[in-house]
Amino acid sequence: MREVAVLGIGQTRVDEHWDKSLRELAGEAVLAAMDDAHLSAVDAIYVGNMMSGSANKQQHLGAYIADWVGMRYAEGLRIEAACGSGAAAFRSALMAVASGALDSAVAVGVEKMTDSPGAEITAELATAADADYEAGQGLSFVALNALIMRRYMFEYGWKKEDFAPFSINAHANGVHNPCARFHEPLDEKGYARAPMVADPINLMDASPMGDGAAAALIVPVERLYRQPGVPLVKVAGSAAATDTIAIHDRRDPLWLMAAERSARLAYAQAGVGPEDIDVFELHDAFSIMAALSLEAAGFAARGQGPHLALDGEIRPTGRVPIATRGGLKARGHPVGATGMYQIVEVVQQLRGDCGETQVPGAKIGMAQNIGGSGSNIVAHIFTVD
Repeated sequence: MREVAVLGIGQTRVDEHWDKSLRELAGEAVLAAMDDAHLSAVDAIYVGNMMSGSANKQQHLGAYIADWVGMRYAEGLRIEAACGSGAAAFRSALMAVASGALDSAVAVGVEKMTDSPGAEITAELATAADADYEAGQGLSFVALNALIMRRYMFEYGWKKEDFAPFSINAHANGVHNPCARFHEPLDEKGYARAPMVADPINLMDASPMGDGAAAALIVPVERLYRQPGVPLVKVAGSAAATDTIAIHDRRDPLWLMAAERSARLAYAQAGVGPEDIDVFELHDAFSIMAALSLEAAGFAARGQGPHLALDGEIRPTGRVPIATRGGLKARGHPVGATGMYQIVEVVQQLRGDCGETQVPGAKIGMAQNIGGSGSNIVAHIFTVD
């Protein structure tokens, strides 16, 4: 397999883009990545998306986006893995380029959610759960995560307020990200008075939906034209794993086995361990998922994830910086695009382009994107020369 580098990145702001269509959002991110890479064409476009067929009444996104960006004869495919669609699209592009089948590819994640009523989007998100035994019984995704969080608090003795630092850190970092949906800081009082959504998850434990797109253009290192002054970011590890769709079918509902496995495989490929990771963009769709991800990926012992947040270790200057550009909580969570936003943000960190939230001396970064309630998880590790 060939070494692969990220040559260009692009993204839109996560927002309510009433004036932009699905293809315009995706096109902006793709063209920005191509401009960043100084390339005018690629061999293929891989589109990560979850709900365009229902929310936007548009399928066939590979051709749809390729045509819009002026590459109508390039290969084009849509990749769906629920909220993990973005990273799944990147992994598909990576395997095509690393194998030698292609010499260039763009992976773009895109989702346009705010044109549809909230109840419809909630129902669509629930299609990533088990239709018979979870969604069919009236459980939304916030309800599923509330059940997990309640059990976690019971098993390990945590209090509701112990999860506040996850959201506070995300909002503090999102202030400095022009592409984040929210630029308002959050404090303990604001977290405590937030309205309850599904006990114990309140509004400040949950990431907001939105419209947005993010993209990355990759090429084999052997064919790379190095840009003066731009650090070379390589893909050092890539792995994916699945678990049961229904939470009640898992041996341990408080352990993300697919996160553990995908992280372990990616570490082995990259020749690193969790102690070597300088920045970790995790999938904080809910604050409980941040804690579980830190544990499964090897950064904290079982049941001890909140300690990292309470001790300030998840800040940009801490031991395990997470959500350095706002994470899903403050940047926003346009589901099919989220995995690509995470990858773009890790590349920004390794390039040293994150300003006030730059992780000092970042050389190795990991992004881990979760589909469903932990049923399809993709991990990538990046290094910089």
